This record gives sequence, C-alpha cells and structure tokens, in this order.
Amino acid sequence: MQTLTIWTNVKLSDEAMNRLIAGLGPHRLVRSAMLNESNLAGGGADPAMESAQIAFGQPDVEQVKRSATLRWVQLSSAGYARYDRDEIRAAMKSRAAMLTTASGVYAEPCAQHLLAMMLALARRLPESWQSQHASHEWAYLGRRDRSRLLGDDAVLMLGYGAIARRLTELLVPFQMKKLWALRRTPRGDEPVEIIGEADLAGVLGEADHVVNILPEAPKTRNMVDRQFLNRMKRGARFYNIGRGATVDQPALIEALDSGQLDAAYLDVTDPEPLPPEHPLWTTRNCWITPHTAGGHEREPQRLVDHFLDNLAEFQQNEPLRDRVI
Repeated sequence: MQTLTIWTNVKLSDEAMNRLIAGLGPHRLVRSAMLNESNLAGGGADPAMESAQIAFGQPDVEQVKRSATLRWVQLSSAGYARYDRDEIRAAMKSRAAMLTTASGVYAEPCAQHLLAMMLALARRLPESWQSQHASHEWAYLGRRDRSRLLGDDAVLMLGYGAIARRLTELLVPFQMKKLWALRRTPRGDEPVEIIGEADLAGVLGEADHVVNILPEAPKTRNMVDRQFLNRMKRGARFYNIGRGATVDQPALIEALDSGQLDAAYLDVTDPEPLPPEHPLWTTRNCWITPHTAGGHEREPQRLVDHFLDNLAEFQQNEPLRDRVI
C-alpha cells in the first residue's frame, strides 16, 4: 500500500483528531498551522500542503489549482462555490484529481432543522415565543384558528440532493398533499415529482412551502427574485438553507411586508454574518438562525468518519461519495 501524505486545516476536537489519526493507518498526517474555525471560511496558502497527495478541509483555491501532487481534495463543507470555477475544474481534470464535499455529513441535521421550522411555523410557535417574552398576550382564538397541519400542505424543494432526499423521508409520515422538486437533470428514481424550470411558474402557485436548497453559482444567484416571489401562492412560506446569494433579499422583505408570503425562515443570508442593522432582523414574520442548520454535537466525528470512508474507497480506486469534480 502506498503511504500517502494527508494535509488538513480542519480544527477538530481531541476525540475527532484521535479518531482521524487512528483511522489513517500507515499514512502521514500534516496539520496546517492555520486551522479553520469555520468550514465556511477559505483557508490560506500553506507550504505544508505542497507535498500532500490528499487535502482534507478548506485548502487555498490557487494552491489547489497549481498543485502538482494533489490527487484528491475532501472539503469539510457541503458547499464548494469557491472551487466551482472553470480553471479549477480544468486544472484538476488535467491531472485526474478529484474534489468531494461533505454533503452526506450535513443532510441529516439540515433536514431535521428544516422540519423543525416547518412544524414551528405550522403550529405558530414563534408567535407564542414572542408573546411570552413581550406582551404576555393569551391569544387563544386567533392563534389556534390559524394553526395548520403539514399533511394539508404541498411542498416544493428547489434542488434535490442529499438534504432534499432526507427531508422527503422525514415528511413521509405527515402524508403531505404533494411533494415536488426542481432538478435540472432527473435521475428517474426520485420518490417525488421532478419538475424542470419550464414547469416552475405553475407549481409556485400551488406550493404552500418552498424550500430553497440551491448552491451558490452564477445560474442560481438571485434566482428567487421579485417575479419568483410574486408567482408563489399567497400566504405560502419560504425557507432557505442553500445560500443567501440565491435570494433577492430586498424583494423577500417586500413579499413579507405585503403579506404575499406568510413567513420566511432563513438559515443563510447575504452577507454573513448578517449586520445587526440589517432590515431582515426586524422584517415581519422573518425568522433567522445563524447558519447553524448543518451543526450538531458530533459534527467533527462525522466529518472524520466521512473522510475515512472515502479514503478507504480512494485506496481501492472505488467511486468516492459526494464527488463534484
């Protein structure tokens, strides 16, 4: 077995680091002096990576492009927008190098986070939290009458990757009225009705929940714009755990203020962190979490397990999970 040099700039707990070291066997681990606190932040160039065959974390984009040794990059994030450039793809393909994401690590927590907010909005929980901490109003009739059951509703998912597949599974017990997913290239085995962009306008008027799981890319930037929001069913709810740049946020604020949308839940915004003075914080029925949908207590351990599983496949020349390049 060839001994590989594996570079990482992921900041791991002691437990996760011990798990990684134990799982590497004969391979050599090189840790960057510049460890990343967040897997959303890009890493800087690091001389320690120059001799590595494998990078685990968030390596510098230019260093990945010019590296003569890298054969595989395993990102510690589900998103890969900074690497999704023609020149990066061309450089990696020219030397048969691969890039994989950690989408599989984040599917479960993101899907659970979405379901939690869908249920919270359906049962009007945020309004009760506000009453408890502000007016102490006992709004029995209005709140009870406006609560909903998820089974009465239809859901449109924008994108159908790992998160959407898991969300679909979690929604099955609720017997949703309809599940659609927008997907540019259907595989044919999806358990929901797949629609193309030509069908989107018609479906938007039928969906009670629109769940945005789109990555950031030139084609998706501001895809959810004023026209998109105005085509949505009046009183529908919008959720974004994809990327903030996919949404025209001023148009979203207008749609919420006018009542075109009943509510929005945002785990991602543009920019991040969202400045304290940003109007989204105080927009009517807009609920925000600080990009925490993918987080959970054992995230570092699951990241390591994902990497080690892929490493085993890499050594056997088998297909890698969550490969994007």
